Amino acid sequence: MKRDDLITKMALDAEITKKAAGLALNSILDSITESLAKGEKVAFVGFGTFDVSERKARTGINPQTGKKIKIPARTVPVFRAGKKLKDFVK
Repeated sequence: MKRDDLITKMALDAEITKKAAGLALNSILDSITESLAKGEKVAFVGFGTFDVSERKARTGINPQTGKKIKIPARTVPVFRAGKKLKDFVK
């Protein structure tokens, strides 16, 4: 499912215009993004949790040259599926 498909589904289910559904989706995604940028966790009970994780600096290998490279530490977004979502996807 792509973004436009999701907007169409939201509009049909909520009986609103596609424009309103698009604005609602953008608001949700912006809110999740802003919360993660602040280091906050975003949880939807049963669906899953968006969080940030710290990756330590490590040594990797450039596959083209075989040389060792240093990969710096960084913060990355992560998603952990909730029980209901896991059970539904089985």
